[in-house]
Amino acid sequence: MAVDAAPPQRQRVAAYALLTRGGEVLLTRMSSRTRIEGRWTLPGGGIDHGEDPRDALRREVYEETGLHVEPGQVVDVHATHFVGARADGLVEDYHGIHLIFAAEITEASRDAEPRVVEEDGSTEHAAWVPVERATELDLLSAARHALTFIEEEHR
Repeated sequence: MAVDAAPPQRQRVAAYALLTRGGEVLLTRMSSRTRIEGRWTLPGGGIDHGEDPRDALRREVYEETGLHVEPGQVVDVHATHFVGARADGLVEDYHGIHLIFAAEITEASRDAEPRVVEEDGSTEHAAWVPVERATELDLLSAARHALTFIEEEHR
């Protein structure tokens, strides 16, 4: 009798920016290139091997929003773990580790509106969203977790 092999394990460490202005939070929407098309999250993404997490945050936020940011303190670390199919159908044992940074828009981007810069990437849209509306969106778990920190600030 054949024994099914365990799915391959994949671990991804990523940096995300918690950016607010007034009562809004900056969010990005996932593209059709992902298995989670249409879901919303914080701007950010995977840290390349050897890359400083703050440099990764600056790079990823720019690619996804066209905005230049300066990372601050780590607000929290969030993790997710599941076994399931990737966008290409391969079943994997996935572990995501998310560093959530407080961040500020730099002077160079202060008056700019968010726009996706990276072509054919995982992000299709970036927008400032009122916090109360953001909680009603189909959010990825790291974004939902990060919003609790904004809600705590407003209590």
